Amino acid sequence: MKRTGLKLIREIVSPTSIKVLTRPLSTCKITALNQNKAYFNNFRLNKSDIRHYSDEAPENVDKTPELPESTVLVEKIEGLHIMTIGINRPGKRNCVNTNTAEHLKMAFNEFEQDDDMYCAVLHGLGGNFCAGYDLEELSELEEDLANKIAEILMDQGPMGPTKMQINKPVIAAVNGYCVAGGLELAIMCDLRVVEENSKLGFLNRRFGVPLIDGGTVRLPEMIGLSRAMDLILTGRLLEPKEALEWGLANRVVSTGTAFGQAVNLAKEIVKFPQECLRADRESALHATFSARNLDEALSFESENSAQVLTTEAIVGAKKFTAGLGRSGKFNVNQVAEKENWQKEFEEMKKKKQESESD
Repeated sequence: MKRTGLKLIREIVSPTSIKVLTRPLSTCKITALNQNKAYFNNFRLNKSDIRHYSDEAPENVDKTPELPESTVLVEKIEGLHIMTIGINRPGKRNCVNTNTAEHLKMAFNEFEQDDDMYCAVLHGLGGNFCAGYDLEELSELEEDLANKIAEILMDQGPMGPTKMQINKPVIAAVNGYCVAGGLELAIMCDLRVVEENSKLGFLNRRFGVPLIDGGTVRLPEMIGLSRAMDLILTGRLLEPKEALEWGLANRVVSTGTAFGQAVNLAKEIVKFPQECLRADRESALHATFSARNLDEALSFESENSAQVLTTEAIVGAKKFTAGLGRSGKFNVNQVAEKENWQKEFEEMKKKKQESESD
């Protein structure tokens, strides 16, 4: 590299090449190089005057470090009132570690506090829903195990939001592996849209890792004790078709479509009157997990729905008398507010009809 540069500069400053020199050399530490011809005739170039160049990047150059991509990606579809929450650790099959669990909990807290978000879709990026807790991190917790257990018992489950009281519907878009704590996350949701090639089960059974994110509580109520015991005790994988028959899956869809189908399902849910929907959801959960007997469950249902009867129910009754929703049609509520151009177009159609009628 040095010899080539030296030869090039000698050719450039030789007397025969002066006439084609059109600008001063920026690669040489010599002043007034282009001022007169006599200077070039007496010019002697030292190797120390050459600035050495390389195609390689200079070392020890300060660079702004790239921020690591978040392990949980949140997107709000404002016009549809839907929030999507994505687990983003594809290299680990979306296994949840402490950091991811905390971010999941923060995401669901944000969903709960945002009055403009009516439904959430929980999904995994990179081909898998979630393969449970990160056992690599768990294996390194021997020294801090007491603190971790205290955190689990007092604050949250290791998967993050599984012990939260979520008051709005959540849909799980399940693809690839949905096992161990990942299956507990899916069971936490109200509905599960499952791709036909998904794998569901408690594979943690093989390693002696217990279910502490609600799996033993929610699953028996969802599919019955006998079937729940089948999954809990054997740790076997459940195929989506069987999961649908058991009631663990609510929809089985083609590979690669779970997220889109879950969003479409959420669009159907958010168009309904939300106060009534949440009241009925809460009554169903109370009857399943909290009520001591049938009478208490029925009393809670009546009291919980009383306020809705004086608000949304009256509005709905007026829509029915106006002709909406007849013959089982779902034309009562819009999925989203109409854009300005849609409103203007309808106004133009209305004016045209009025002018034709006149």
